[in-house]
Amino acid sequence: MEHPRRCNEGFDENALAMLDSSGVKEACDVDDDRNSFLEAVRSAYLVPDSPPTPSWKIFNATFQILRESKSLELAVASYLLLMELDKRYPRVSTGGVGELVVDKEAWSPFIIGLEVIHDVAEHALANSELLIDSSRFSCLVVDISQALNKSNSVLLVKDVEDMLVFQYLISVIEADFLPRQTLYKETLDWNHPRESIINILLTSRKLNFKNIVKDCMLIADKLSHHQQKHCPDDIKNANNFAKTSSDGDLALVIAADQIGKGTCLSMQKLLTLILELDVMKKEADLQGCTSRVDGRRTPLLEMVLDELTYNKDQISTFLEVFKEPRWKLEIVLQYFSKYCTKSSVRTRRSSESSDDTTFEYLLSSFSATSSAKAIIKKITLEVARLLVAHAFQAYLSLQQQPKHATTFTGRIGASSLSQICNAMIVTFQNFRKIDESMEITSFEKEALFTAAVLSEKEP
Repeated sequence: MEHPRRCNEGFDENALAMLDSSGVKEACDVDDDRNSFLEAVRSAYLVPDSPPTPSWKIFNATFQILRESKSLELAVASYLLLMELDKRYPRVSTGGVGELVVDKEAWSPFIIGLEVIHDVAEHALANSELLIDSSRFSCLVVDISQALNKSNSVLLVKDVEDMLVFQYLISVIEADFLPRQTLYKETLDWNHPRESIINILLTSRKLNFKNIVKDCMLIADKLSHHQQKHCPDDIKNANNFAKTSSDGDLALVIAADQIGKGTCLSMQKLLTLILELDVMKKEADLQGCTSRVDGRRTPLLEMVLDELTYNKDQISTFLEVFKEPRWKLEIVLQYFSKYCTKSSVRTRRSSESSDDTTFEYLLSSFSATSSAKAIIKKITLEVARLLVAHAFQAYLSLQQQPKHATTFTGRIGASSLSQICNAMIVTFQNFRKIDESMEITSFEKEALFTAAVLSEKEP
């Protein structure tokens, strides 16, 4: 849907005048003015059936409130407004077959690439330093990581603001990437993902990709206890708490808990998008479509595997947070393939996967006590149980996606559901033979119980 680029200068001047804090004002007065501004923008650009597109200055002022309001209520309100505006006025979308529609005049919170820098200068934005480049994105992730890693574990309003900014930025990255991914699958034209925000961020020399991955995994680890059930209304509930609670500290604690869940989900989205980008880049590389401009970096999957190998304590929390079934299964299979099985030597540019890196093969590796002992000697029984249970969970989730069944068959194997379930039971029986006193976790019990139930139902 296209939106008219009609001028609304009169409204812009009046709305932006609300934010003029020149003169002596109490903090509460400034907050009231910012609230009035947000309500005015909502009424002007979301309520009418065919409104003009918000100007750069309106978007920028709203984003500025999110970044530096120092108020929980304002941070949540500005976040929600930006999310709704982005939904109403998309920057990137798909048109006809093989067609990508990009609104080149649209505002963006990211200031990356020469074209965007020129646009910022052209619009004469006084607060362009609030926009996000690769360096500022890195700093944001570091700030969140450090806030969560504090010994007292008490989050401040600024910490919650940073989480909301991060969630918003990931939503922008995702909305920009998905249409390009769709077009790439149709055309195999690497230029579509090459020009995505996420790819431009990651190829910047200002961003230390290794540190970003470590910080992301640390954030996932610290927030893992929040990721039980993610409710779409979490942010709205936090806004209600902030408005109605007379105890600001209580509102902050409740909001931080809810917003932490959203941050976990956004972290998973970011990692998933990078994994998907790496797949496309590898395909383009094999076709000779990449160049030195695309840069060379270690694929995310390899970095995640290295982190989980050297920090085994992170395995449980990371896989608990990272719920995307395709990539969860891939991580587990690659973990076993890299450290526990013998496979043919492959180059990084090889397109062939090892035949034995399937879930079916993984379970067969534990079918005999002797081979199970050999694997456990390398990774410990606790890690083996955990990885197998998570792989089974991912396998069951993929079974609920029949339209993608052919895509995942190569990572599962030819075994039926009943055969997989029986192999799961045998695997845990062998685990018990190796350590008769072992105590399995509730998650592993659930996986084993599910396998037993499904094996009886299947013919």
